Amino acid sequence: MTQDPNPSKPQVEPRLRSQPVERPFHVVLVEPEIPPNTGNVARLCAATRCPLHLVGKLGFRIDDHAVRRAGLDYWHLVDVKTHETLAAAEQSIDAERSFGRVPRRYFFSGHATQSYLDVRFELGDALIFGKESVGLPEQLLRERADEVVGIPMSGLVRSHNLANSVAIALYEALRQTGVLAVASVTR
Repeated sequence: MTQDPNPSKPQVEPRLRSQPVERPFHVVLVEPEIPPNTGNVARLCAATRCPLHLVGKLGFRIDDHAVRRAGLDYWHLVDVKTHETLAAAEQSIDAERSFGRVPRRYFFSGHATQSYLDVRFELGDALIFGKESVGLPEQLLRERADEVVGIPMSGLVRSHNLANSVAIALYEALRQTGVLAVASVTR
C-alpha cells in the first residue's frame, strides 16, 4: 500500500469530462412557474454549456438577491437570457447563427405524435418547453405541428416533470451529436 505524498490535500473523486463544445443547444423555457425546476434546468445548462432562454412572465424572481437566497451557487456559470416573447427568443437564437446556420426548433409537448427519438438533432438547435401546468399554447402547437415532438411514456401520468424532460431531451441531443464523447477523466 502506498502512502499519499500529500496527506493534507483533500482527495477528489474522478469525473468524466467530455470535450467542451460552447453553446451546443439552446434550451428555452416558456413561462416557467416552479423555481426548483428552473434551477435544475439552469444547473443542467451550466453542466452542458447551453444557453438558457427564459420567455415571458416567470413564476419567480431571478435577480441576484433571489438567486443567492435560493443557494444557486452555479447561476454565474449559466448564460441566462430573458425574452418578453417566444418570437423575441427565436429571433435572438436565429441571429446568433450557431454553427453557421439558422437552428431548427423542437417544441416538446405531451400531446405530440412524433417522438424526440425519431428526429436528428444538430448542434445549435433550440429545445423549447412550456410551463409546468399546461405546457406550450395549443395554438402554437397547431401552427408549428411539424416541429412538435414528445417523450414517449408507458405509464399513465400526464407528463414528465419539466426539468426531467429537459434533461432527457438535451442529453439525447448531445449523444446524437457526439458531444458526450469522453475526452478525459479529471481529478
